[in-house]
Amino acid sequence: MSSIQAREKTLRKKVGFTLVELMVVIAILAILATTVGIYVFGALDDADQAKAKAEISNLKTAVKMYRIKNKRLPNTLDEVASFLDPPKVPLDPWGNPYVYTKEGNSAFKIVCYGADGSPGGSGVNADITSED
Repeated sequence: MSSIQAREKTLRKKVGFTLVELMVVIAILAILATTVGIYVFGALDDADQAKAKAEISNLKTAVKMYRIKNKRLPNTLDEVASFLDPPKVPLDPWGNPYVYTKEGNSAFKIVCYGADGSPGGSGVNADITSED
């Protein structure tokens, strides 16, 4: 065997990665993916809450316009649909209907119960109201 052949054989043995090196790379990639995922899902939750606040604000304006036009509060949010664009009462970002309650002749409240769809909670499950 010539020295060139011996050198080529030695080089061939050193090419490639060991199982330990591959496992370390995979572990690092998993940690990075988890970190990025946490921030992305947190941003999506914030976006859903901002969307709910904006929709409640639009519904609140539509209720006030209805009250000016009809001299009374609507009984349901469906009655104010004609003041919305498109003329349909939206569901909250989590697919639940907004809750509308009249509090006397001139006061009202619109509530989104958050991701869990039930009253109370904190974080992404926190209630969002027209009083906020």
